[in-house]
Amino acid sequence: MQALRDGSVGLAFRYRYELVDQDSIAANANASTLRTRLSYTSEAFRDFSLFLEMDDLRPAGSDSFNSTRNGKTTRPVVADPKGTDLNQALIRYSGFADTGLVLGRQRINHANQRFIGGVGWRQNEQTYDALEITHAFSESLEARYTYVSNVNRIFGPSSGVPAADLGSSSHFLDANYDLPASANLMGYAYLLDFDNAAAASNQTLGLRLTGTLDLSERFTMPYVAEYARQGDYADNPTDYEADYLFLEAGLAGSDYSVKLGYEVLEGDGTPGRAFTTPLATLHAFQGWADMFLATPANGIEDFQVTVTGRVGRVNLTAVYHDFSADTGGGSYGDELDLSAGWAFADNYSVLLKMASYSADGFATDTLRFWAMLSASF
Repeated sequence: MQALRDGSVGLAFRYRYELVDQDSIAANANASTLRTRLSYTSEAFRDFSLFLEMDDLRPAGSDSFNSTRNGKTTRPVVADPKGTDLNQALIRYSGFADTGLVLGRQRINHANQRFIGGVGWRQNEQTYDALEITHAFSESLEARYTYVSNVNRIFGPSSGVPAADLGSSSHFLDANYDLPASANLMGYAYLLDFDNAAAASNQTLGLRLTGTLDLSERFTMPYVAEYARQGDYADNPTDYEADYLFLEAGLAGSDYSVKLGYEVLEGDGTPGRAFTTPLATLHAFQGWADMFLATPANGIEDFQVTVTGRVGRVNLTAVYHDFSADTGGGSYGDELDLSAGWAFADNYSVLLKMASYSADGFATDTLRFWAMLSASF
């Protein structure tokens, strides 16, 4: 009881306005939503501790958008459906040396979230009902295993289409090894088995190398090289194999960086045989306009340039994407993404963000704009 009484409570608010102007839909989407998050963390008792987190999401002003649950299908999708949900509920145990155990509904983010993530950009976060075990074999080597029985998706908590939950018998395994010269090598195996989405079940094996080279006292060169191989798994009715490749290098100073990237998700032109990432934080990849949440049958190549900088307390980001098909080489168009964010008064932050997708043989021209205010206590 003392451990429970001595626990801490957190409260956070996130208001967001989102505009979507999509050429293929006559009416725009205007979404004004507020997420309220209440959390509780107990003190430890015999190496056990408890964490609870509740989210409430609802319109706060304009609700002229398709939330995937409100029936407003004549407007573009903004996947922030109204609802109150138990976002996390977990028990941690730290009684074993160099080992951590977490059981329950939890946030899981692996590496840059390209394969496994929490989709934290959306107002309703994706969480996992899971058992996770981490173990540090040495100061340089750490491994993590996760068994997932259910995926609580961004479309919940109410049932509908797309599904709010993915019943799962999935396994995540990764290991990180710190190399000399500020480098890290990560190996991973993701075995996804979904009861109610057999076509999304797959197995992915990969390696990811990240690091930073010191060029001078003022400049460094960050780099990433990643390769993965994917195939069907469990009850997936399609027999396939597909590759993933990501290469990135750049130049970074104290207040700015420039990076060039090249990402490929392979597809041979047959539906159901392209490389897919159903549990990724997809908004962070292939443009913020969210035009490629599902990999096209011909796959996708994404040439990208990212520039970040800081002016005073304002963090600025600009990203340019040039998209094309992996098979056939046809153009998919290009996209410009811009953002400006700053924090103030310790508890508050503001974000302005824009994505402009220009179609060329795929989808239609789309403009998205966001204004967001966050507060946490």
